[in-house]
Amino acid sequence: MGNVPTTEGEAAGPDVLERPAQPGRSWLSRRWAEVRATGEAGMSTAEYAVGTVAACAFAAVLYRVVTGGSIVTGLTDLIESALATLS
Repeated sequence: MGNVPTTEGEAAGPDVLERPAQPGRSWLSRRWAEVRATGEAGMSTAEYAVGTVAACAFAAVLYRVVTGGSIVTGLTDLIESALATLS
């Protein structure tokens, strides 16, 4: 893709799509229209980082809850009562 002239003597970066300039619109409004017209392909690196940290925090909380004394005691009682019912 080439550069699209935005105003006299200026050129936009290579990431701007090639489309004919629309008369009567400022550079900012044309650029904003280009941004809105292109879809997002996926998450950015920052979004992946936040998602990874959130997943790790959730896993740590879940681990603490499951390995806590009351959960282990409750599961043990549940299994013992189930086994007692079967025998």
